[in-house]
Amino acid sequence: MEFEILYKCSHAHARVGRLKTAHGEFETPVFMPVGTAGSVKAIGPDDLHGIGAGIILANTYHLYLRPGHETVKKMGGLHRFMGWNGSILTDSGGFQVYSLAKLRKITDDGVLFRSHIDGSEHFIGPEESMKIQAALGSDIAMAFDECTPYPAEYEVVKESMERTTRWAGRCVEFPRSRGQALFGIVQGGTFADLRAESARAVSALGFDGLALGGLSVGEDFETRKRVLEETVPHLPEERPVYLMGVGTPEDIVEAVMRGVDMFDCVMPTRNARNGTLFTGKGKIVIKNARYAEDERPVEEGCGCYTCSRFSRAYLRHLFMAREILAYRLNTVHNLYYYVRLMDRIRKALREDSLPGFCENFYSDMRL
Repeated sequence: MEFEILYKCSHAHARVGRLKTAHGEFETPVFMPVGTAGSVKAIGPDDLHGIGAGIILANTYHLYLRPGHETVKKMGGLHRFMGWNGSILTDSGGFQVYSLAKLRKITDDGVLFRSHIDGSEHFIGPEESMKIQAALGSDIAMAFDECTPYPAEYEVVKESMERTTRWAGRCVEFPRSRGQALFGIVQGGTFADLRAESARAVSALGFDGLALGGLSVGEDFETRKRVLEETVPHLPEERPVYLMGVGTPEDIVEAVMRGVDMFDCVMPTRNARNGTLFTGKGKIVIKNARYAEDERPVEEGCGCYTCSRFSRAYLRHLFMAREILAYRLNTVHNLYYYVRLMDRIRKALREDSLPGFCENFYSDMRL
């Protein structure tokens, strides 16, 4: 993997970069559509290419349980298995194990847990996570970490953070698939000193990139911004910075200004399936009766397949009739909105006009 910084903003810590993997290159800041089980829900690889996605995210935990990483390996790896020739980042499974609070036991060796599918017992530690990701053949693998709950007492967060650092060291030592990059994960909750300690310790291990974990787990917007401001300066400037599981368009804009390069979140796809569509002037809940005879596209000037061909009235009809096509068209629009948002941010950074972009972004949202 190669990462090159192309432009730096004179008004904030934001920058434009170019990241190359074994399956192509793309510019950052970038949003990664989430394909948890080897599929971005409701759409296919052709839709993703049409949207302009250069990299997607898949999940180690879910693919390990079903269909199994060895099956994926036998089928030629995840790219061939799912018919996607762009880049893939695989999450380590740490967050999913974290979410199984009643079904798992954490030790220094790893995590013993029961499958949410059939209740069968499994164990994943740093080595197991790396082995699974090597079999999947992703372009970027993530170190196995413990996602700290929020809120939590200082000593609990410290113990969790130190365990994540030890696990990170074990991940670095484990063999990877050919050409596979590895990102470390910084933890530490909302405590500035723990975040700084984690950032320095994980950075020292020589990862190809660094990720910020343990956010978007219940903390408020202002706290999240503060944690970014206190943590990113402790990371090596020459490495890409990935904010895991975040988030709203506002979250992304604020995080870019604080030096974050990569994002993922289920929000655009999940909202699409629930009938909520993103626009530059806020969200549209397409089931509302006001759209029953609305001939306009979801967003005027949007270049996505959905907006170029279909009216709000038609999309509302599909959603109310529970037609499967509704989920695809809504998802195409929402992901296009997110990808286009990143395009606009990069353009503003190149032109060194980020403050003006942010002012227009928020004023449009208030209309």
